[in-house]
Amino acid sequence: MRVISMFSGAGGLDLGLVQAGNEVVWANDIDKDAVETYRSNISQDILLGDISTIDFDSIPDGDVVVGGFPCQGFSLANMRRSVDDERNLLYKYFLKMLVAKRPRYFIAENVRGILNIGGGTVLEQILSDFQDAGYFVSVNKINMADYGVPQKRIRVVFLGTRKDLGSESVLSIPAKTHSDDPKDKLPGWISIQQALEHFPEPSESGDIPNHVASSYKLSFRNFTGHRPTDPAKPSPTILARGNGKGGVVAIPHYNGKRRLTVRESACVQTFPDDFVFSGKLNSCYRQIGNAVPVAFGRLLGDELIKIEDRK
Repeated sequence: MRVISMFSGAGGLDLGLVQAGNEVVWANDIDKDAVETYRSNISQDILLGDISTIDFDSIPDGDVVVGGFPCQGFSLANMRRSVDDERNLLYKYFLKMLVAKRPRYFIAENVRGILNIGGGTVLEQILSDFQDAGYFVSVNKINMADYGVPQKRIRVVFLGTRKDLGSESVLSIPAKTHSDDPKDKLPGWISIQQALEHFPEPSESGDIPNHVASSYKLSFRNFTGHRPTDPAKPSPTILARGNGKGGVVAIPHYNGKRRLTVRESACVQTFPDDFVFSGKLNSCYRQIGNAVPVAFGRLLGDELIKIEDRK
């Protein structure tokens, strides 16, 4: 399917969709480093700029609109989140794209905080807007560890299907591929050690791209980014704290001696090991933390391909 990508970032979701056999026909992000990363690894066809200034009539038509509209205002990590946070209104541009291009489907990803902000009123408004635009919508709270991602990452995925397409064409969330419950008879969750043990220490990395780590001191306590990492379990959530002005808290390595490198963080987000990130260290960490895991993006892409095959 032809994909229009908004708030593309470094392109984790887009890369997964492309790996499944779909085509991104237009992409956009406001972050210069993320756009450079996208151009270096996925496609030159990404527009750098503020979505509020773009002429939507100039965008090519597509079958699917995708995007993780910025989530800082929704995040549980943002204790001052508010219904009136201007960042929460960026989904309006996602809605504008649906109205302008009338894609058959849409995929929108966000943090779980979106479910309860304002006592659920924000979610109700978003769903009402999507439905009024002519779409059936499902809201799916998922753990990325259930999809082969070596990370406990809880996210909300909105899947929309244009109402005129019929019940046989509804886009569905992929079936789980992994589980921590033996009763499910699926492969177990992938641990962080399983995912990262092929990497040498950064000092011995040779020419491995982005295999550099934050020097932010390890101090273990019961606080985000400072808890010990269990090698036998999936990684804690890879973080994207900061807005370009603040620092990023990289997850501690399971060896307890340092933090994850940019390369290791990207691997936990299931980016290929030859995917190179542009920008300074904090920017690279932030791009990775903001991304949709590539492996999950590919599973979503497979669902789109299945629908095409049924036509």
